[in-house]
Amino acid sequence: MKSINEQCVAQYGLFSPAMSAVMVAQFLSAMADNALLFAAIALLKLNHSPDWLTPVLQEVFAFSFIALAPFVGPFADAIPKGRAMLIANAMKFLGAAAMLLGLNPFLSYSLVGIGAAAYSPAKYGILGEMVGPDKLVKANSLMEGSTIVAILLGAVLGGVLADWSVSGALAAVAACYLLAAVANLFIPKLPAAHPGEHLAFLPLVRDFWDSLRTLMKNPDARFSLLGTSVFWGTGSTLRFLLVAWVPAALLIVDNQTPANLSGAVAIGIALGAAAAARYVYLHTVNRALPAGILIGLLIMVFAHVTAMPTAAIMLVLIGACGGFYVVPLNALLQERGHQTVGSGHAIAVQNFFENFSMMLMVGIYVLMTRAGLSAVAAATGFGVVVTLAISVLSWMRLKKTIL
Repeated sequence: MKSINEQCVAQYGLFSPAMSAVMVAQFLSAMADNALLFAAIALLKLNHSPDWLTPVLQEVFAFSFIALAPFVGPFADAIPKGRAMLIANAMKFLGAAAMLLGLNPFLSYSLVGIGAAAYSPAKYGILGEMVGPDKLVKANSLMEGSTIVAILLGAVLGGVLADWSVSGALAAVAACYLLAAVANLFIPKLPAAHPGEHLAFLPLVRDFWDSLRTLMKNPDARFSLLGTSVFWGTGSTLRFLLVAWVPAALLIVDNQTPANLSGAVAIGIALGAAAAARYVYLHTVNRALPAGILIGLLIMVFAHVTAMPTAAIMLVLIGACGGFYVVPLNALLQERGHQTVGSGHAIAVQNFFENFSMMLMVGIYVLMTRAGLSAVAAATGFGVVVTLAISVLSWMRLKKTIL
């Protein structure tokens, strides 16, 4: 006789109403996440905030992931994951609504960060509970594909709506989060993975620390954690860099141009990810290393571009190198994580490292900006930092002496 969880896994196909509810909720939530960033940036511009304050939005967002890393995985496992997603989207809605009502934008954005941190393990974990192992890769592909489309659409809509009306953009974002929460209500109430799990502070922190140490002792997992963290720190900083770079290099002062150029990066990531899926395997993961080094070199060249078509092409290339680099490293971490601490714990540790990297690299960019560097000089310097970081990791990987 099948267990309750096995019965639930056997129930739902890739295009069942239950899976459709998950995909719709993820799409709306991801689209709102990306639109909100550009709406929040436009709000700071409207309030004549100093340029260096804009990247601080990412700092408060990333801090939520870092602070909650030991707790969000157990939280998602302690209750049905559809309900965890509902609570997370409700928190995101509160953050967007608070920003719309005039509350401090950094405090409001941190509420969205808390919701995003809680949402991450639930959205990935629920797929394995709804479809069998034979459909899991396809389910993940559907999730990632819809997420990429949501990122593109959210960035473009966020910029366009913010140019029309900042309040209107924030209202649209809040509505998307609300609709995502409504979609969560149509996800079946699956049995919790670990019902009644005690969410005590110290035991969870110790458990997280043990997982982190275990992964860091594994050379492959350690390389993957550090490598993917540099990538996501780079991507996060590049978004804010574009906001300052576009008016300086292209002499365009609207909100939608930086958003559209962020979309060009996302297109490149999708292309690079597809190429990596075709040409790179776990045993040939080192093939991704040159693409990682090219990310920083291309950013250095991009900093000195002065024409929109060239800028768009350069950003697609940067994204393509990023996708080709990060996808094999993610797969490597998932495999090593599954073998050691479990996939859920590995995702929690990865979120911690990646968001710490985001805070660090965005912080470096903030210091560059506060020091008075021009946008072009800051972009060039940032490209140097990325090139050096990935080159050192690659050299250590090839020498089999990672840290």
